Amino acid sequence: MTKTIDITELCLRDAHQSLLATRMAIEDMVPACADIDRAGYWSVECWGGATFDACIRFLNEDPWERLRTFRTHLPNSRLQMLLRGQNLLGYRHYEDSVVDRFVDKASENGMDVFRVFDALNDIRNIRHSVQAVRRNGKHAQGTICYTVSPLHTTETFVDMAERLVELGCDSICLKDMAALLKPQPAYDIVKGIKTRCGESVRVHVHTHATTGVTLVSLMKAIEAGADGVDTAISSLSLGPGHNPTESLVAMLDGTGYQALLDKDCLHRIKTHFAALRPRYQAFMSSIHGVDTDIFDSQIPGGMISNMESQLKQQNAGDRIEEVFIEVPRVREDAGFPPLVTPSSQIVGTQAVFNVLMGRYKVMSSEFADLMLGYYGKTPGERDPEVLALAEAQAHKPAIEVRPADLLQPEWESLQTAAGALPGFNGSEEDVLTYAMFPQVAPGFFDKRAQGPLNLGREPKVAGNPVESASANTSVQTPVTYDVKLNGRSHRVSVTPIEK
Repeated sequence: MTKTIDITELCLRDAHQSLLATRMAIEDMVPACADIDRAGYWSVECWGGATFDACIRFLNEDPWERLRTFRTHLPNSRLQMLLRGQNLLGYRHYEDSVVDRFVDKASENGMDVFRVFDALNDIRNIRHSVQAVRRNGKHAQGTICYTVSPLHTTETFVDMAERLVELGCDSICLKDMAALLKPQPAYDIVKGIKTRCGESVRVHVHTHATTGVTLVSLMKAIEAGADGVDTAISSLSLGPGHNPTESLVAMLDGTGYQALLDKDCLHRIKTHFAALRPRYQAFMSSIHGVDTDIFDSQIPGGMISNMESQLKQQNAGDRIEEVFIEVPRVREDAGFPPLVTPSSQIVGTQAVFNVLMGRYKVMSSEFADLMLGYYGKTPGERDPEVLALAEAQAHKPAIEVRPADLLQPEWESLQTAAGALPGFNGSEEDVLTYAMFPQVAPGFFDKRAQGPLNLGREPKVAGNPVESASANTSVQTPVTYDVKLNGRSHRVSVTPIEK
C-alpha cells in the first residue's frame, strides 16, 4: 500500500528568508498563489519568523495585511506560521495576556497552523502559546529544535516529543535549522517518536540543505514514519535554504511513498520565482553549494556571516577561525543551548567578545540573562564560574521559574504607548506590532500610508535599504547589547540571524 507524504511549501516564508534576507515583496508573491493553492500542499508557510520584522523595517508593509492578503489568495490552503513561543515574533518574553492576544489576532486574520518553538527547547516557554492556539480551534504544532551535543540524544528528543503530545499539540515538528540532521538520527528520532507516542501522532520534519545530506535525511525520516516534510520550490531552494519540492516528489517514485502534488502547478510556481530571483541579487546569500564544515562548528551559515561582519567592523576579520573554536566553548559554558534565534545571536556575539577582549572580560547583558535563566532553562548545567560572573554583572540572581512568570501585565501600557504614535490605526493588531518592535513600529506607522515597497524594483542609491543591507544574512534586525569594559558601560548593535 502506498503512503501519501504531506508537503509543507516554504517559498512564501522561510525560503526567501534564508536566501533573500526576507526581502521579497508581497506583490511578487501574490501571482504565484493560485498555483500554490491548487498544487495540493498540506500547508503553506507564509508568515512568522522574520517576515513580520522585515515587513515593517524594510518593506513599509503591514504584516497583518500580508496575512489577510494570503488568506484571500490561498482560500483552500492551510496557512502556517513560525511562532517563537513566549517570544512571539520579537526578541524578548511577553506576558501571557499579550501571547493570548497575538494568537487570537493571528487566528482571526487567517492563520491555521502554528509551529511553536522555544530556542532552548524549554517546554514551559511553549505551553501558553499552545494553549492559546488550541483555544482558538487552530492546529498547534509543537516543535523540537534539533541540535548536536553530548546532552542531545535520540532519547532526549523523544522525551520532549512525548511532553509536547501531553501538552495537547496536534502534531510534532522536528526542526533542523542548521542542516545538522544526518540520515540515521532522522530515522531514529522519528521512529522513536512513533514508537513512544503512537503511530497516530503526526510528525513533520523541517531541515535546511546547507550540508548536502538532508534530502537523504528526509527520505530516512519518511521510512521511519514521518507524515510530512518541508520543502521549497526548486527556484528558491538549496544553499542555506531548503531541499527542492520537485526533487522530493521525484525521489519518492517507486518507493511505496508518494507526494500528491500537481506537477504542472509546481512547474509554474518554479518558473515564477526563477524569474524574480535575479531582481533580489542585492540580498542574495553568499553561501552557495554545500558547506559540510557546519557539522564540525555547528554554526549555521547565516550566523557565520554575522560574526564575520562583527569582526570586520573591529578590523579583526582574520580572527574568524578563533571565533569558530570559541563558539562551541561558549555554548558548553551556557549549558548547550540549540543555536537558533535568539540563542544563536547571544552565543555568537559572546564568542566574538571573548576572542577580541578575553574570555568573559566583556559580557553582554543578554548572555548574562541566558546564563541566569531569564530566557528559560538550558539543556545542561551552566559553568559555575561564568554563572558567578553573570550574577555579578547583572546584579540579579539566577532563576529557576518560567521567565514569563516574573512579568507584570503589560497590555494596557502597550495600548497607551502605541496609541500616542502618529499613524496608529486604533487596532489591536497595531498594538501588537508596536509590542513586537517598539523601536521600529513608530517609523512604520508614520509612513505606512505611502504603501509597500518592492526592493526588487527599487534603484540602488545611497541610503536606500538595498544599498545598506547585507546580502549575507537571513534577517536584518539590529539588537542592542549592553556591555561593560573597564567599569564603563557601552552599547553594541548586532544584526541577528534567524533560521
